[in-house]
Amino acid sequence: MIPVSEAIQRITKLLSPTGKEIIPLSDACGRVLAEDISARISQPPFDVSSMDGYAVRHEDLKTIPHTLRLIGSVPAGSNFDGELNQNETVQVFTGSKIPRGADTVVIQENANVTTTSTDVTILTPSKKGQFIRKTGLDFERGQVGLKAGQILSPRAVGYAASMNHPWLCVRRKPTVGIISTGNEIVMPGEPLSENQVVSSNSHALMASVEYFGGKPFCIGIAPDQIDKLQSMVNHAEGVNILVTTGGASVGKHDLVQGALKEIGLELDFWKIAMRPGKPLIFGRLGSTHFIGLPGNPVSTLVCALIFLRPAILALLGALKTDLPILELPILSTLKQNDEREDYLRATFENDSRGKLAVLPYKYQDSSMISVFSMSDALIVRPPFDKQREVGELVRVIPLSHLV
Repeated sequence: MIPVSEAIQRITKLLSPTGKEIIPLSDACGRVLAEDISARISQPPFDVSSMDGYAVRHEDLKTIPHTLRLIGSVPAGSNFDGELNQNETVQVFTGSKIPRGADTVVIQENANVTTTSTDVTILTPSKKGQFIRKTGLDFERGQVGLKAGQILSPRAVGYAASMNHPWLCVRRKPTVGIISTGNEIVMPGEPLSENQVVSSNSHALMASVEYFGGKPFCIGIAPDQIDKLQSMVNHAEGVNILVTTGGASVGKHDLVQGALKEIGLELDFWKIAMRPGKPLIFGRLGSTHFIGLPGNPVSTLVCALIFLRPAILALLGALKTDLPILELPILSTLKQNDEREDYLRATFENDSRGKLAVLPYKYQDSSMISVFSMSDALIVRPPFDKQREVGELVRVIPLSHLV
């Protein structure tokens, strides 16, 4: 058995980024940039008011109160053609372009307009430059705003829009073929014999692949027959990654490794020191990378998170592939761990002080998809981790936004 960290490194080091494509900004959320994005404009493109009020020359306000002549008004999106001279002011609004000659904005609460609306009395002192957003305050033209390899969040999409980019160059989505194996499984909604169970793995994996940034293809369910499994694998030719679920262990009917070796599988490693997910297979079938996942649904999804996610992100050229890790106090005792890295399903709770803590589920069976679906986090225990008492800090992977 090899460590989890070594398995991840051996998988990702063999993967090169996919090609590039140009997509509209409206389709960019969740995609990975293939090229840096530089600002086409400065933001703001000119000095603007950050408040409703009056644009003034600060040198006119040496004594307070002081009355100025109101010579105009400039709503946002408009322009004041003139220039402020001594003891003159122009009414401005949030987003208004600052008139030439003005260097300060006095908010409307600190001014008093005469009944004839021709004079404005400034009631309180102001600092020079107050309530003016200078040209390029947010970013300047030519400035690199988003880096290649960045996953485009809604915030990043907004940033790209602000930099005046209607189209973006991104990495093509890696293609992932998915085959479930076993005589005992059928797809949801299909007729069930008394000896069969409904398979969740294909649908869960397709959703995971899409969530991780890939393009999934469900090839189907392969029975426990070598020739039929090999035939289905051949139908997956051309995908970036081929994933199977089930048949990865050492039982009489665990046929995946042997069947694929007959058609050219170059095995890189098999078996990882982890729980759940020990019997994971990784290798190559020609130009296709192969990951053989265990069949229990929790094992499948935990391994997809730990290994398939970084593989997809490596194909996307993503800058960040590591999972987020928190350290939180635990709310129940954990016995000493054995030689395998353990991933315990858990929920977030508040401790006696009202602080965020983590509580592992009582049942950790890898067949229990219901428990995993309700979990907020995975508690990560290294091999031979000591017994943990209530209140001790443990490492936690939050599952929100991951699976």
